[in-house]
Amino acid sequence: MNPHPATPTPDYHFDRHTPQYRGEFETITRELHARCPLAWTDTHGGHWVAAGHREVFELARCPHVSSDRDYKNERRGYQGITIPSGKTYLPMRNGIIEMDDPEHRVFRAVLNPYLSPSAVRRWQPFIDDLVRACLDERIETGHIDFVDDLANIVPAVLTLAMLGVPLHRWAVYSEPAHASVYTPPDSPDIDRVQELNMAMGMDLLANLHEIRENPRPGIIDALARMRIDGEPPEELDLLGILGLLIGGGFDTTTALTAHSLEWLSDNPGRRTVLSRDRDTLLDPATEEFLRYFTPAPGDGRTVSADHDVAGRTLREGERLWLSWAMANRDAAVFPDPDTVVLDRKANRHLSFGLGIHRCIGSNLARLIFKRMLLAVLDRMPDYACDPAGAVHYETIGIIQGMRKLPATFTPGPRLGPGLAETLEQLQRAVHERNLAAPITGNGA
Repeated sequence: MNPHPATPTPDYHFDRHTPQYRGEFETITRELHARCPLAWTDTHGGHWVAAGHREVFELARCPHVSSDRDYKNERRGYQGITIPSGKTYLPMRNGIIEMDDPEHRVFRAVLNPYLSPSAVRRWQPFIDDLVRACLDERIETGHIDFVDDLANIVPAVLTLAMLGVPLHRWAVYSEPAHASVYTPPDSPDIDRVQELNMAMGMDLLANLHEIRENPRPGIIDALARMRIDGEPPEELDLLGILGLLIGGGFDTTTALTAHSLEWLSDNPGRRTVLSRDRDTLLDPATEEFLRYFTPAPGDGRTVSADHDVAGRTLREGERLWLSWAMANRDAAVFPDPDTVVLDRKANRHLSFGLGIHRCIGSNLARLIFKRMLLAVLDRMPDYACDPAGAVHYETIGIIQGMRKLPATFTPGPRLGPGLAETLEQLQRAVHERNLAAPITGNGA
């Protein structure tokens, strides 16, 4: 390798948007770690790929790397976090993840009181009742699809509750949030998915306008009331933030839950141990599932100033892919990285990102995942997933997700009302208990 090319020459053919990458992920990761943990590829216009934990750690915190999407082409024309940048149906940024400081910090400060540990903890009874209702819908039948019947529903309903959107609208948001990720641009279904996305966007916009006129607690209310230098933010920026919260809140948690349940079905002895020793094992197991499956595999960046990293010279304007997923398989940091070790110690995984853009919803994701997992272990302890019916996303360039995960189990009794009635009860609870209000400081 030439360590200081004026124009980088390819080190490795890397294209994470192919089915082959999904199938050969471990092999590709080992090759990059061994040969060039910071590599240049000529795919998608050419970009750097950071695969090693040390390289990803340094670049994610580097002041010379930008997340900015200059969608108005007013500054340097940077293209945000997606590689390739692709087309957008509206000229907008993908929320705060495509903003640099200080702008990013201003918006994030508005969101923090809704997603802090203390703010998230108060939602646990809500989550538990919602999970109970989802399982009750299937518990007497002995059959469930863990994606359609559980993991798609719980994060969607909870996210809408936190935003301030009526809970019964969850299906309007759930299908496009997932389908927009797993549907390739050349799919015959793409027009329908785009229509679903447009309907979701219009519903978000309607809620934003309604809450401006008749405020109700939630994140939408906070964004509608915020001011920057005395002026309201642009509406497209608000929609971008809301879209990010929906995308991040829905599909990633669904993906983590489905893959973990599938692995536990394939490893029933480890499932028994996890259920039995949950008081000490649940937390490290959660972190290990996050590391191993890395639901959001990485993010794009743009080099904003020439600088050297790992013996390579990165030039201003060059594109960069930070692979959280490959960094999470670095044997220099994680012994036996391609094996799930439920009690792994010092698990410094990067599944929530790193630096100023570290996932703002990490506390919420962990809580939702743990409550769904425990409920399944308690109420469907002998479940067995159907490998023939499981449908993984064809590619894992954006989310390592699942579309279907059918399973069978010994039927059991219902514990309460079904999903529709429970949603009505939870909607009243959100209002009466003011659950969607912000918590600042060290609130309980």
